[in-house]
Amino acid sequence: MKKYVRYFFAILFAYNQSGSLSAQTAPVITSWLVNTSGLTGRHYTSGNSTPIVDTFQANVQWVKYSDNFVYVYANGVAGYIVGPFINNPKIVAPQHRLYKIPRNPQPNTGNPTAVGPGKNGLFINGVPYFNAGDGRSYNNGNKWHNNAFIFENNGVDCSKGHPEITGSYHHHQNPSAFNVATVVNSTICNPYLADGLYVPDSNQHGPLIGYSFDGFPVYGAYGYADAQNMGSAIKRMNPSWRLRNITSRTTLPDGTSAVGPAIGAPIQNPGSVINAVLGAYKEDYEYVAGSGDLDEHNGRICKTPEYPAGIYCYFATIDQNGNSLYPYITGPTYYGVVQTVNFQMGQTVVINEPVIDYIPVTEVRNPESESLNYTIYPNPSHDILVVQSSVARRETRTVKLMSLDGKVLQTELLHQGSTMCYFNTESLYKGVYLISIEGDSGKQVNRVIIGN
Repeated sequence: MKKYVRYFFAILFAYNQSGSLSAQTAPVITSWLVNTSGLTGRHYTSGNSTPIVDTFQANVQWVKYSDNFVYVYANGVAGYIVGPFINNPKIVAPQHRLYKIPRNPQPNTGNPTAVGPGKNGLFINGVPYFNAGDGRSYNNGNKWHNNAFIFENNGVDCSKGHPEITGSYHHHQNPSAFNVATVVNSTICNPYLADGLYVPDSNQHGPLIGYSFDGFPVYGAYGYADAQNMGSAIKRMNPSWRLRNITSRTTLPDGTSAVGPAIGAPIQNPGSVINAVLGAYKEDYEYVAGSGDLDEHNGRICKTPEYPAGIYCYFATIDQNGNSLYPYITGPTYYGVVQTVNFQMGQTVVINEPVIDYIPVTEVRNPESESLNYTIYPNPSHDILVVQSSVARRETRTVKLMSLDGKVLQTELLHQGSTMCYFNTESLYKGVYLISIEGDSGKQVNRVIIGN
């Protein structure tokens, strides 16, 4: 009875705050991971697999909205553990940035806006994502532009992110951990248990993971096979960008002559030497309309769980092995009309209109509707037991390791904005134990075997 009373007053409160319930529940307002508990960031240092707790707050600090815009204030600090950044001396620093996202995004009917060299959009945890390049080009010629996936892969963490010179943590690619891929192309996760914003799941539509600066949503890697039928099969979204059929770098995709490095040649890169394989430069790719599911912007008009009436959506694309696939998030240009004020360095967004504070209210959502599916591995366990969620949760959950008679042996937190926590099981006797995961949406209990 108490739950339904809280539910009623939560709806009434939301209505009084916004003037209409539909405004308070629009996905572009409610999808952000707003930090209401004071959760701070955490990071690994090289050689130390125990995370260090930072002093600055993680995820999004607050959200305000008007009829036309949503304003998101964030430090750019993830709720999941970040680092270490091998071959990258930078450290993560809070950014204290305000972003302006259109509430009613519009397609650009003129010349499309090129993605900038820096921030292109914002994930729901307040961490920005950049385009496919690292801002450099071969011999500084501004012709053959470095693909960050190749040139910076040795400097990103397990979650595929890293800080730039200002300490701004960001992603150039799909924000899921390297070690959830079926074929892992980085060993950075080996000594560090890290996670990301979500885990790609071929059995369900990708989660809403962010918004582009043109106001259109960004989804995880999977969507409906029929873009207009939410009852159709789930499939991995394939970009329509393809590696060019070239044996030498002598022309750009538009036919312009431009001599680049030999394919496979060693290229000196800060902190390392890069093999200039085909795909090492953005110009190694070309757009082939209709060859994939997505357009030149890396998106399509489709129906989604959050937008059942349909909307244009970008997708964070991956290959069949679960690794990031060019152009990764947004293509070279935006689909919609962009709020370019977000591109600038420093704080440039100013609120100069009446706005309403968004008040996160868990009870407004149907608690029974949120999936409680988790993966617990390895099972049997010998020294460590990982609890993995498929998507970053909106509230911190308590996870307990218990004996069969219900005695609590260890307690961990699966933090807001994180998909993983773990238990050290080295000191436990062989036998069967219980993992209990508790949150506002209910409780899930699983049996696990400790094999020491």
